[in-house]
Amino acid sequence: MKFRSLLFVPGDSGRKLKKSVTVSADALILDLEDSVAPENKVVARKLASDFLAEHAEGRQKQIWVRINPIDQPAALKDLAAIMHSRPDGIVQPKTRSPEDVLLLGQILEDFEKELGFAMGSTRILPVSTETPAAIFSLGEYVNCDQRLAGLTWGAEDLGTALGALANKDRDGNWTSPFQLARNLCLFAAHAAGVAAIDTIYSDFRDPEGLRATCDEARRDGFSGKLAIHPDQVAVINSAFTPTGEEITQARRIVDLFAANPGEAALSLDGVMLDIPHLKQARNILAMAADTEN
Repeated sequence: MKFRSLLFVPGDSGRKLKKSVTVSADALILDLEDSVAPENKVVARKLASDFLAEHAEGRQKQIWVRINPIDQPAALKDLAAIMHSRPDGIVQPKTRSPEDVLLLGQILEDFEKELGFAMGSTRILPVSTETPAAIFSLGEYVNCDQRLAGLTWGAEDLGTALGALANKDRDGNWTSPFQLARNLCLFAAHAAGVAAIDTIYSDFRDPEGLRATCDEARRDGFSGKLAIHPDQVAVINSAFTPTGEEITQARRIVDLFAANPGEAALSLDGVMLDIPHLKQARNILAMAADTEN
């Protein structure tokens, strides 16, 4: 499952929904939460449901829906409106702990039984750092079931909850509380064996800055990034796709170990390689194969 670029699309904008199908994002996230005013929630649910139904057959990309927080009545209204149209997954905002994910999973199971869908077919992507309390249970996502598709993090709502005056310093780097949230999300995702998705880059008119943050995220172990504007998608896809040079080197490493069975440490171009290097090379080749599909 490709998870490089995930583009938010306001659920109450028919124009933006229509345009989204022409964008090369790996996944669309139809937003029923923060980008939709309270008075437009009903309209957004209807438009999102109709969009899902229209693209039910032969989807070229995944279509997810960000519902409202699970502790709010609007969340059940969101699910009742869109589940019959088979979203590929639910983005769960302001997730307080993995218990919220398990609760959402139980609700999704009820919908799946009622609608005759395969059990567990609706995946969940929690936004795992939008509340202060959430930070203390990130390591417990290992206890979630197969519905958990990945973990992502958010800075804006967390900053509001903290009363922070800013989340970045003068050089554009995350301040220490938000760097902590980012890093813990990254570790939690890998501990749970799911995709680690980096948060948004808010200045959609700054492709160079976006590329720099994508490169940093991939360097550190993230496999994709949230997008808030169609113009960001190509940059994100490029950054999270292995280069030809990386693929060539990964194949050389895999071939070297294949030619020397039983060896756990080998030399290539004067550099010592061991099993972690082999695993990383295989990861790069798997990522490259995934992006080709």
